[in-house]
Amino acid sequence: MSISAIAATTPAAQASDKLRAASIELEATFLAEMLKSAGLGRARQSFGGGAGEDQFSSFLIQQQAQQMARAGGIGLSEVIFNAMMEKADG
Repeated sequence: MSISAIAATTPAAQASDKLRAASIELEATFLAEMLKSAGLGRARQSFGGGAGEDQFSSFLIQQQAQQMARAGGIGLSEVIFNAMMEKADG
């Protein structure tokens, strides 16, 4: 087992990973709400997908928001992560 593998299994590293995942998920939720407010997923007036599009547009928005957050998003997850780490250390 390498040193980096051992370091990744320490309780502090596990807690850090959980906090990072939570901060990314929070940013994804925020981005999903922003995308909804911007009108993404709203039914079009012509050539829309009908009832199926209405039913599944929220899933599409959530997945797009999660991908955006995982790719760096708007930087909100990093701010949230740093704030949570300060609280955990203090």
